Amino acid sequence: MSILAAVVVPHPPIILPEVGHGEEEKISATNDAYKKVMSKVVELNPDTIIITSPHSTMYADYFHISPAESAQGDMSQFRAAEVKLKINYDTDFVERLSELAANENIPAGTLGERNANLDHGTMIPVRFLEQAGLDLDKVKFLRIGLSGLNEATHYKFGKIISRVADELGRRVVFVASGDLSHKLKEDGPYGFVDEGPQFDEQVTKILGAGNFLQLLTMDQKMCSRAAECGLRSFWIMAGALDKKSVTGELLSYEGTFGVGYGVVWFDIGGEDKGRNFDEQLAKLKHYNATKRKSKEDAFVKLARLSLETFVKSHQLADVPNNLPNELTTRRAGTFVSLHKDGQLRGCIGTISPTTDNIAQEIIQNAISACSRDPRFSPVEVDELDDIEYSVDVLGEPERIFKVEDLDAKKYGVIVENGGRRGLLLPDLDGVDTPLQQIAIAKKKANIPAKEPVALWRFEVVRHY
Repeated sequence: MSILAAVVVPHPPIILPEVGHGEEEKISATNDAYKKVMSKVVELNPDTIIITSPHSTMYADYFHISPAESAQGDMSQFRAAEVKLKINYDTDFVERLSELAANENIPAGTLGERNANLDHGTMIPVRFLEQAGLDLDKVKFLRIGLSGLNEATHYKFGKIISRVADELGRRVVFVASGDLSHKLKEDGPYGFVDEGPQFDEQVTKILGAGNFLQLLTMDQKMCSRAAECGLRSFWIMAGALDKKSVTGELLSYEGTFGVGYGVVWFDIGGEDKGRNFDEQLAKLKHYNATKRKSKEDAFVKLARLSLETFVKSHQLADVPNNLPNELTTRRAGTFVSLHKDGQLRGCIGTISPTTDNIAQEIIQNAISACSRDPRFSPVEVDELDDIEYSVDVLGEPERIFKVEDLDAKKYGVIVENGGRRGLLLPDLDGVDTPLQQIAIAKKKANIPAKEPVALWRFEVVRHY
């Protein structure tokens, strides 16, 4: 057996006495659990320890694997320069993992390292390992950064990690470094949102039960609002444990400082083909996509038809027959928004009508959303089943002169300064106040934050 065990651990610098100066005593349960699991890791006598860290080099579309023979770091960033560590990398593992990932079309490798020094998401678990008696000169490590790719890709990358361990005959322990929500307390460093404790309650229950399908299907809007840090680490770990019998144990959870810290140990048994969570996820996604499509109204169906026709053939879709009269007889500006895996995938629209009717406006803007939004690469064929659509039909803009006349949930806003205009739709996740709306709309229009703007508000009818 190559993957001997796995562990989820947090990485609060304050847990180290050299940083905490006594404050670490306020998270004594985390400290005690940390010491316990790292002692268990040392007892297993691993050849290689894999650490996935949110604070290593991270790219939106690439998993960075730290190269070189070794790396070192210290905690000077946290005023504890005396805490210094050096680890040696398993270069054969790194090389083979990069090769297999390329063969499986997973974007991963050693390119683009921004900082070779160890990050605190790596150093803190290594420090506990050292204190538990691990000889850092005899054990080798892999340090892997996370990515902005979806849960299925993280899981698949974890499976490849397990394959490499099998091929090379390595005795491996997987350390998934990651804090939970950063928004648990009003007086915490990041404030409070309801989703913070909701996320922590869900993820600790899921990890303790070893229910990785639920881990892969958590509400991504909730996770984003919670400002979590470790979920992608946990996804990779889950993939490394694919089709293995797993028993999870939640040893501790604390949110003393407004950030969630969980310590979870996973015992690994024999083969369990029923724990094929990537395959289960694919089936669930297909089911949900079919169900979602069956409930789409004529506006959204038209946006989907336009986008899918263009992506597959680079042709414009014909306007279907028997559309509702509103689509064929009324003119209005529209916005088409695309989401994938809970994240925005494209959004383009028109403030005022530019075509003969709403149907043509939707067809045009769906194509723009999938291929001309400068923030994103064009949508590809293999993404089509994962795209969720919304279509906003804009009402007539109304000139206003006071911020108090805005309501971030009810009204969208248009800002204008000279020839520059920016628009923001209403009722968007994470945009809760009119001042936030105006600031984002100004940024979109490249209007400096302190520049005055003329304001308009508008209502929308949103179709899902």
